[in-house]
Amino acid sequence: MLRGILGKTFRLVGYTIQYGCIAHCAFEYVGGVVMCSGPSMEPTIQNSDIVFAENLSRHFHGIQRGDIVIAKSPSDPKSNICKRVIGLEGDKMLTKSPSEFFKSHSYVPTGHVWLEGDNLQNSTDSRYYGPIPYGLIRGRIFFKIWPLSDFGFLRGSPNGHRSSDE
Repeated sequence: MLRGILGKTFRLVGYTIQYGCIAHCAFEYVGGVVMCSGPSMEPTIQNSDIVFAENLSRHFHGIQRGDIVIAKSPSDPKSNICKRVIGLEGDKMLTKSPSEFFKSHSYVPTGHVWLEGDNLQNSTDSRYYGPIPYGLIRGRIFFKIWPLSDFGFLRGSPNGHRSSDE
């Protein structure tokens, strides 16, 4: 009897570990559901919108200009940020001070990306902390799940192309 109980317990533990590993790999490499918070991506993504983020693009360096990404915050590694990729490595970026009086140029170094929120007046992004390493990107958001009235693929930036080549 004890042998039967131990056998069932070990089998249950084994299945739990196996399915846990499968779930971990799915969420780490395939993607998952994310709830976004904060005003920095308005009007594209509103506070408390639920989106799907896929993680395959970051592993295969498939992140492109215009993509919306989830990344580790460079100023607080315990939190994530949701921003749009504005510049890739080698791009020359036009940067403005918060007063928009002084304008300067900045190059995105190798292995980095330039991120900005769609709500430029209310976004802490690369204009403040500079380009971020590609390795901080966790996934690419491309599909909105909630609210149902906005269900579907995300649209382009309301700010248009923002590199300094304009």
